[in-house]
Parts: sequence; structure tokens; C-alpha cells
Amino acid sequence: MTDAAFAGAEPDAVPVIVRRLRREFAMTDSGLAELVGVSVSQMAEFESGHALPTAAQRLRMVQLMETSPLVPKPTSAPRNPHSERGAPLGQASDADSRPTDDEAGKHDDPEAVRLRARVAEHLEQQGFRLLSTGLIAPVANGKDDLRGLHLEAVKALRNRGRAALAKKEPAFIERLAAGIDVAPSRIRPRLVPVDTYRSPDAPLWRWCSLHWSVPVSGGYGRRLRFLVVDTAHNDAVMGLIGLADPVYALNSRDQRIGWNADQRGERLTSVMDAFVLGAVPPYSNLLGGKLMAMIAGSREVRETFAERYGHRETLIAGRDPQAQLALITTSSALGRSSVYNRVRRRDGSLVMHPVGFTRGSGDFHFSGDIYEELAAFAMQRSAGASHRHERWGAPGFRNRREVIQKALQALGLPSRAMRFHGVQREVFLNPLARNSYSYLRGDEHDLDFFDDAADDVAAFWRERWALPRSQRDTSWLSFDPNTWRLYT
Repeated sequence: MTDAAFAGAEPDAVPVIVRRLRREFAMTDSGLAELVGVSVSQMAEFESGHALPTAAQRLRMVQLMETSPLVPKPTSAPRNPHSERGAPLGQASDADSRPTDDEAGKHDDPEAVRLRARVAEHLEQQGFRLLSTGLIAPVANGKDDLRGLHLEAVKALRNRGRAALAKKEPAFIERLAAGIDVAPSRIRPRLVPVDTYRSPDAPLWRWCSLHWSVPVSGGYGRRLRFLVVDTAHNDAVMGLIGLADPVYALNSRDQRIGWNADQRGERLTSVMDAFVLGAVPPYSNLLGGKLMAMIAGSREVRETFAERYGHRETLIAGRDPQAQLALITTSSALGRSSVYNRVRRRDGSLVMHPVGFTRGSGDFHFSGDIYEELAAFAMQRSAGASHRHERWGAPGFRNRREVIQKALQALGLPSRAMRFHGVQREVFLNPLARNSYSYLRGDEHDLDFFDDAADDVAAFWRERWALPRSQRDTSWLSFDPNTWRLYT
């Protein structure tokens, strides 16, 4: 991706909320800190965006927002059953999101009323609480709670895939191994590139991804997809790898690399993000997730990247990035990861480096059918030009964030505040070279790759993790491929 593709990123919601609380309560920093239950220095960190409150502290902040003396309270408006205190959803004091007088009438038309109620219903089904300020209160960070947040979006993806995948499902089932048929000592993983969405393996990759507990997107920009199969067991599918363009600004990643904006703009083309990285059963029960993390940084993946994207002119900037894949990023979908932690190479070096957590804002909670409804509404009602570059072809919105922002604004809802879902994801970096960070900063011009071949990675994984796990835990033996049926 280029700089132009990331222009206009929204600020995080926490600093906005802290500033509003301090202003609306007309309190000193120490007074507000006392209300929230933190120190003055902690509150300053929250307001500057350098630290993120805990779930309990965030909940306290949004509860305080409800009692703010300057937040408009409902008067004669009809009771909305989807709002916590009966206030109409979206009745907030967020100046950035408040509709103008010219727009106000649009929010009373039947379609806007219906869609506002639909947004409220969607969020409540996921487990969020809606406050009379139009803010959402974060849910708990337990893994079951987090899976529940994604349930509707996963169901929507499966329904959309039915027409293309249902008839092929019996053949897909044949590509899975029954646990009782797998001999761990014989496992021989192999990487299989899924070149395009017309590849024969593309439907199988998609069908497998529909079993994830979080919705799997198609990725952004440049994309590489791989199946990992077991050649010793009839090419049974072991796992999936999906790489795509990274986000432009990711605080924990950028701090670890130590680059400035110019360096990031020049070398971001050498970074990919793993938007899918996981094993399927029975291999997942043999710690196959660790294999996927290791093999994603293998020589074969790096060479596939070089063949596909090295020396390729970018669409907007019109320049040759001379890209070499130096770093793969990923984030855990369900909070702190137990899969990626402590994954090491044969020489003892870490494969996945934990560097912090995301700040808990984004758009995933508007996934599924609700996104399609918001997109259609935004196209019909949204005012103002999109940031989409003219070279991208057909008119439309730049990305999902812009779609959701425009739609919520057109509905009179606080778009920035409603992007703060409070779910923090652990961020990991997988440097493919010993000097990846200095290369990305531009301090060095040649990469000293680890150069691990996929076969070597697989052999080490088998002896270090798969075999010991198979002896400690025999749950992998009970997997029946028929339990993975979605449609037939």
C-alpha cells in the first residue's frame, strides 16, 4: 500500500472521551482521575493516547458520559427499546459526528429509523451495551465473550458461501484427515500456494476459513494465500496462511521497528500482515498453529512474495518499491495468545515477538449483513467526497472504515465513539531476517535472512511439538471430518 491509501486515519476514541469528560464536568485533572479511579499521570497517558485504560476503567468512563451535565437527555422522543435508558440511539454530544441542521431531517425518514434500530439490535446481539450517549460499553475480554462478538458475522459469511461451496463440501471433507488415521511421526507438511481466487484450491481454502471463530476477510491490497498439506496422509489439509497488506499505522509495531513516517512510507512495502494463520483439526490438536506461525516466515513464502510483488510498480505512487519481504505481522483474535508465545527456531531465537496490544478500536463489530446494509445506505445518503483514489477504478469508498464512518454519520450516530469496541488484540512480529528492523528503518540495505526452508521448519516442529504433544494429549485421535460439515 502507498501513503495515499492510508490518508485521513481517525484518532482513537479514548483521548476524545477523556477530553470530553474533563470539559463537560468542568473538573481538574486530579478530580477526573479520582472519578475514574486512576492517578493523574495515568489519566494524562490516556488523553495523549500513550496508554489504554483497562476494561473496567473504560466502562467507568462511558458510565460517566451518561451522567454528563452537557449530554442532551431525551424529552418527548418515543422510547427506543434498544437504548439502555430509553434515549434514542445516537443522541450524543460528539461534535465530530453530530448532524448539521440540513442533515437532521434525513435521520427521521423510515429507512434511517429502521437502520438505526438495526444497528442497535446488531450490537446488543453481540453483547455490547448501548448507552444513552450513543456510546457502546465494551464487553468482557473472556474468549467466549469475544467469540460471541463475531458469531453473526461468521454466520453471514457462511450463508454467502453456500451457493458456491455447498455442492463441493463432500469433496472438501475428503481433504481432511481423521484423527485415528494420522501417525504423528510420519507427518510431512508441504506449502501449496493458492495463486488466485480461480485456483482449484481456492474454494477449499475459503471453506476451511469459514470454520474460524472470527470472520476471515479477503485481505487488502497485495495478497498471498497458502494451504499447508500433509503429503504423508493423502495431502490432508493441515492449515491456512493468508498474507495481505498491513495497516499503515500500528503503534506497537512502529515503536518496535523505531522508524519515522518517511522510513515507514518507503519500506512498508516490505511488510505483510497474516490475516489468517492457523491449523485445522486434527493437526490443531497437535500444536499445528505453531507450525503455521513458523512456516509463514519460511524461504518459500519469501520467494513467492519476491516472484509476485518484488519490483512491481505500485498503482498510485507509480514507483518500483524493490520490495523484499522482511517482516510479517499478526494479531491474536481472542486477546492474549497461547499459540504464538514461546515459538522458537532450532537455534533458540524467537519466531513471533510479542510487542503489545491494539488500542481496542476498529470496525469488526459492524461485520456481516449489517455491513452490507450500512454500505448501501452510505452510498445513497452520505455527503462529501470519498478518499478513494481515482486510479483505483470504479467510484466507491476507500475501505471498510470509510463506509462505516459515512454510514453512521448519515444516520446521526457518533461514528468515532462507536468504533471503540474495547477488544484488545496481542500484536506479534515475525522478522524474516536478523536485521529486519534496521533494514526497515533504512539503516541497512541488505537483509540477512534466517532462510529457513519449509521442510526444515516442519521437521523441527514435528520433533519439538507434534510428537511430545501426541503422547501427552490424545484428543487428536477423536476428530471426525464429518463434524466439519457446514451445509450437507
